Amino acid sequence: MTFRLSQCAALGAFLLVHAMPIASAAPRVVVYTSVDDVFARPIAELFTKKTGIEVQLVPDTEETKSTGLLNRLIAEKNRPQADVFWSGDPVRAQVLKLKGVATAYQSPNAAELPKAYGDPEGYWTGFSARVRVILYNTTLIANEHAPKSIFDLANDPTLRGRVCIANPLFGTTSMHAAALFVALGDQQARDYFEGLTRNGVKMVSSNGEVRRRVGEGDCAAGIADSDDANEVVKDKKPVGIVYPDENGIGTLIVPNATVLIAHGPDLENGKRFIDFLLTPETERALADSDAAQIPLLPNVPTPPQMRAIGQLHPMHVDYGKLALKLDDLSRGYLREWAAKNSR
Repeated sequence: MTFRLSQCAALGAFLLVHAMPIASAAPRVVVYTSVDDVFARPIAELFTKKTGIEVQLVPDTEETKSTGLLNRLIAEKNRPQADVFWSGDPVRAQVLKLKGVATAYQSPNAAELPKAYGDPEGYWTGFSARVRVILYNTTLIANEHAPKSIFDLANDPTLRGRVCIANPLFGTTSMHAAALFVALGDQQARDYFEGLTRNGVKMVSSNGEVRRRVGEGDCAAGIADSDDANEVVKDKKPVGIVYPDENGIGTLIVPNATVLIAHGPDLENGKRFIDFLLTPETERALADSDAAQIPLLPNVPTPPQMRAIGQLHPMHVDYGKLALKLDDLSRGYLREWAAKNSR
């Protein structure tokens, strides 16, 4: 058999390529996260330093926090691009379980985490938490007159037109709304939101905007997260912090949640990243950061400006029920309420 010159050249190139060692790509894990980049990236870099596994972080925007990535993960269900979803709240994690996007993973590092803040079937695991708080401007409201309950914001005539909240279709505000509907029932929860409207609530784009407006005195009070509270105090703004409804329905606890994505590109590296998120080292780093998150693992110090998890009176919630309720509310009542209050 004879070969033409072009065939010989092609054969030679084939043998040369396959005789050479093939350089393997660096190991990588793709992590979608609704956690602010300034807090998530140092954790990712520490993981890379310890394991040699590169982390590709895909963030969400402040205004559509959690919701944008949630929709992307659902859209990518049949061809997933992410290995892990690191959510700033557990409701979106539960939605991914219900939609078949998550796969169960019981990390060995989850053994000491409180069971109340995780999925009993292992489709997501909760760790370091924030809480929903009331911020009030101390130049506008004396400490002794500070609102003690979220219901004060809807019912106190002295606060008419002086309260702001983030759009309840997004982020932790949407979770808080769903929690109220589950805890109070539909009618009482609707009455609360209608009370906010009657009292002239200002709906703003995000919890960060609530923080800014209360700090600057544009609003006298508002509802945000404990990391927003820490930021505004660090900036030396005249702002007081209230853990609301300690004598009533309780304060809503918002743990982080981590999800292993079903059929992700690299499940093993995804598991390793989840294992790392659930370590005391990660909880300590998040507690020491400007997020000032509250550790859920025992023996990890709580930031001094925050209350330890055992010192809080938590709102009792079923995260599975919250996910179902939020899906219904986002397509119905909350969408209508947000549209009405954005005018």
